[in-house]
Amino acid sequence: MGSKKRPKLIKGMPSAVVLSILIHGALFLLAGMLVVFTVVKKEEKKFVPPKAVERPKMKLRKPKVKVKKSAKPKPTTRIVTKVNRASMPNIQLPEMSGMTDGLAGGIEGFNLMPDFGEVSIMGSGHSIGNDFAGKFYDFKRDRSGRPIPYSLDAYRDIVRKFIKSGWKTSVLSRYYQSPNRLYATTFMIPPVLSSIAPSAFGEHTEGNYWMVHYKGQLVHKEGITFRFVASGDEILVVRVNGEIVMGVAWLSDESQILGDIWSSSSADSRKYWMGNNTAVIGDWITLEPGVPLDMEVIMADDGGQACLMLAVEEEGVEYERRVRGGPIFPVFKTAEPSHELLDAIYKNLVRGDVCLTNGPVFCDYDSRRGSAIPVSKGIAPPAAVPAEPDSILRTWTSMDGKTMEGELVTVIADKVVLKTAQGKQRKVPLAQLSAEDREYIELTRPPEFDISFGRQVNPVFSILEGSASGLTVAYDYRAKVKLEQKSTGSYNHELYVEFFAIGGEIHGDQYILLDRQKSHFMPSKENQRSHHFSGKSVELPNFTLDDIHRGIKESGYLVTVTDSRGKIIQHSASSKRLLKNLENLKNLPVGAYMDEYCIRVFPTGPKATRY
Repeated sequence: MGSKKRPKLIKGMPSAVVLSILIHGALFLLAGMLVVFTVVKKEEKKFVPPKAVERPKMKLRKPKVKVKKSAKPKPTTRIVTKVNRASMPNIQLPEMSGMTDGLAGGIEGFNLMPDFGEVSIMGSGHSIGNDFAGKFYDFKRDRSGRPIPYSLDAYRDIVRKFIKSGWKTSVLSRYYQSPNRLYATTFMIPPVLSSIAPSAFGEHTEGNYWMVHYKGQLVHKEGITFRFVASGDEILVVRVNGEIVMGVAWLSDESQILGDIWSSSSADSRKYWMGNNTAVIGDWITLEPGVPLDMEVIMADDGGQACLMLAVEEEGVEYERRVRGGPIFPVFKTAEPSHELLDAIYKNLVRGDVCLTNGPVFCDYDSRRGSAIPVSKGIAPPAAVPAEPDSILRTWTSMDGKTMEGELVTVIADKVVLKTAQGKQRKVPLAQLSAEDREYIELTRPPEFDISFGRQVNPVFSILEGSASGLTVAYDYRAKVKLEQKSTGSYNHELYVEFFAIGGEIHGDQYILLDRQKSHFMPSKENQRSHHFSGKSVELPNFTLDDIHRGIKESGYLVTVTDSRGKIIQHSASSKRLLKNLENLKNLPVGAYMDEYCIRVFPTGPKATRY
C-alpha cells in the first residue's frame, strides 16, 4: 500500500509546479505588455519636440543663402591692394629738429584716405538738404572693381551714350561705382590734377577716365531768369527738367564729344577766359518763385589736368569787369560757401576768374548776399602782457595754524627760504608747512625738459596703370613731440603738452595750421620721466601745374608745457612770433590759412599763365 501512495505524491508535484508556472507566466506577460505600451508612449512623446525644432531650422537656412548670393565683392579693398608698396622708393626730407625716425614706406595713390566730414571742392560727405548728391564712376574697372580694357575713345563713347540715352544710369551698370557719396552745393573746380576726383571719393586709382554724376533740385525763393556760364576740361554737362541747358568740353574736342548733342546759341560763347580755357554760355532758364526743377550735372575727365567750373549770369545784371577783359560772373551755389570751402577753391583759383561770394543763391529760403566771411588783412596784435612771476608775497600757514607773510626765495634741502616784506630771510622746515603751501612750492619748481619736435615724411606718388609712376605729387606729414626730463627731483603733478604744426605756401606768403594735438602725463620712474606722442597724417601737396610750383611745405612749430594751474612752464618754438600770437593761434581750426600774426586769411591762388 505504501508503494502505491508514493507515486501519487510524485505525480502530483509536477502538476502544481506547472500550474504555478502558468499563473506566473501569465502575470509576467501582462506586466510586460503594460511596460511595452508605457515605453512606446514615452518614446512618442520624446519625438514631438525634435519635429518642432526642425521647422525653424529649415527657415533659417534660406536667408543665409540669399545673403551669400546678394553679397558683393569689396572693390575698395581690391583697388588698394593693386599698388605694390615695395616698388615705391622712400624719400626723406631734412629733419626740422633732432627727432628722426626715418620713413614708414611708400604711400599709394594721389591722396590719403579722406575724412568724409571734411569739405572738398568735389563736395562734402554730409548732406545739408539743398545740395546735389554725386556718384563716382570709373570706366577702367568693371562693376566688381576688376580692371578692364579702356581708351580715350571708349571713355568718350560711354559719356556720349549716357547723355543720348536720356541720362539712364543703366547704361553705366557694367562700370565701377564708388560706394561713397559726396554732396555738392557748388561746382567750382579750378585747374587741378585730375586725381582730385577719385581721391575725394576715397578711391585709390588713376586720375583718368572717370565721371561724376550729380542729382538734385534747382529752386529760387523769389524766382529768377539766368543762364549758366561754364568751362570744361574735359566734359561738363547740365540738364534741367530733362533738357540739356549747358554743355562744354575741351575746345579742340568739343565738336566730337558734344557736337550733335548741344551747342551754345550765344554770341558771347567762347569769348572770355575761365580756368584753363574759354567759357561757354548756356540757355536762358526761368524759375518760378519756390518751384523746384530737377537738375543733373555730369563732370568727366580723361586725365592729367581737370577744370570744371560752373557760374551763372543773371538777366539784367551788370557785373564787375576784369582787367584782362570780360565780366566776373558769380559761381552757381545752393548755399553760402563756408570758409573751408572758400579755402579749398581759392588755393587753386586765379583771382578774378569768378566771384565766390556774390550773386544768387539757389535755395527756397532766405540767404544773405555779399561776402560770406570777412577776412582780416593782418592787423598787428596788441603788446603781450608780461607773465605774473611765481615769487610774490603770500601768506604761509604752518601745521600748528600760525601764519606769516613772505616771498618764496628757494628751497635748500628740507627747508624753505622765505623773504619777509621787510627784506629779512627766514628758513622754515618744509615739513612744518601746510599741504597747500607744499603743493604751491612744488608747482613753482617744475622740472626742466628737453623738448624735441620732429616729423615723419613719406612721399605720395601719382598712380598710373595701377602702380606708382614715380612722380611725387605730395608728402604725407606727421608731427611728433618728445619730452625728456633733464633736471633732478620728482614732480607729482600732471603736465599738459600741446603742439601746433605750421606749414607755409610754396607759391605764396601765407601760413597754414597743419595740426594741433594735446596730451598729458606725470613724470615718473615708470615712464622714465619722459613723454612722447604724434599727430595725425596730413597731406602736403607738392606739384607743378601750368608751370607753377604749388603746394604746402613745413614751416615751423610751437610746443607748450602747462601745469595744473594753466600756466605755461616751458615752451619750444621755431619762431618767437608763434608764442607771442598764441591766443590767435588757438582760435584757428586745423587747416586754416593765416598771416604772420596768426590771423585767419584766405590762401594765395596761382597766377594766370594762359592769358
